[in-house]
This record gives sequence, C-alpha cells and structure tokens, in this order.
Amino acid sequence: MSTSETEATVSAELTRLRESIDNIDAAVVHMLAERFKCTQQVGHLKARHHLPPADPAREARQIARLRQLAESANLDPAFAEKLLNFIIAEVIRHHETIAGEAPAP
Repeated sequence: MSTSETEATVSAELTRLRESIDNIDAAVVHMLAERFKCTQQVGHLKARHHLPPADPAREARQIARLRQLAESANLDPAFAEKLLNFIIAEVIRHHETIAGEAPAP
C-alpha cells in the first residue's frame, strides 16, 4: 500500500470514528435532557411538599450504583463519580431555584 493509500485509509477510518463519537455525543445530550426533565418534576414535587432540594442519602446510593455500573462497563469509576457529582450539583441548583419560586406555605 502506498503512502497516499495509507493516508486515505487512515483518514476514512478517522472520519468514521469521529462520526460515531458525534452520534454518541448527541445521544448523551438527549439522555441528559430527558434526565433533567425528570429531575425538574422531582424539584416541583419537592417544592410543593417543602422537601429539601438535596437528598444526601439518595445521592450516596446513586454514586455507589454508578460506580458499580462503571466498573462493569470498564469505565473509570472515579470518572463516573465526578460526572454524577457534576450532574447532581446542577440538579440541586435547579431544585433550589424551583423551591425559591414556590409559593410560601
């Protein structure tokens, strides 16, 4: 195989892999959007019933669960935990905003 053929093959493979990555990124964004739709509903429910925005026990269970899922998927559990902590912080921020907008009891 000539150098130009090798370069073309590598370029085509790189394009194919990047298209897969782009599709996965789009799926991740859509899944996060769906997740946040659900957590918004949780936030409204908590606000109506004057529950705190954060639930540390639930968060700890979710982190442990996600770490196990990450291990079984050959993904770094520490990375998975960091990602979930980032998502949880955003959810709590949303819940605090929703609670601040809720009418007083």
